[in-house]
Amino acid sequence: MILPMNLTDQFLIAMPGMSDPGFERTVTLICAHGEEGAMGIVINRPIDMPFTDLLSQVGIQAGSADVDHIPLIQGGPVRGEVGFVLHYPAGGFQSVLTLESGIGVATSKDILSATAKGEGPQKAIVALGYAGWDTGQLENEMRRNAWLTGPADLRIVFETPFERRWDEATRSLGIDPSQLSSQAGHA
Repeated sequence: MILPMNLTDQFLIAMPGMSDPGFERTVTLICAHGEEGAMGIVINRPIDMPFTDLLSQVGIQAGSADVDHIPLIQGGPVRGEVGFVLHYPAGGFQSVLTLESGIGVATSKDILSATAKGEGPQKAIVALGYAGWDTGQLENEMRRNAWLTGPADLRIVFETPFERRWDEATRSLGIDPSQLSSQAGHA
């Protein structure tokens, strides 16, 4: 049975009992969710690499080192060589998926070029890789209490320090993270 839900533009917040170490204490922004499965970007796993290094790897010259404030994150375990630019406000670039929250998810090189010249979006994060779920897989994980869900929050995506994102996303639901149990149960 598949639950009638669409988690696009929602946070998936890993429960304390998450058994997959790749998703332990993660917050994932769901970018697409439908009959064929789901795709999201983990937003709290920073990569220790300057943005200018990434630009040089893809053949783009940075206008200045000032662009190194753009963080790089490990967006998930799938296709780590593929980049996604989460940005706000969305628009003006090729290959952009715009979420209801106004967050854009771009996969084209033009946004990287514009950002390198200081002409990119106001807020941006570059994710390498993504998280993916096959048909029904995410719904099954939800039934097993692996995740909390709540609306995406621009402040958490772009302003909250990485090490506080899980706590802040959990608190945004009105839940004290210290009160969560690693045990799941059903009535």
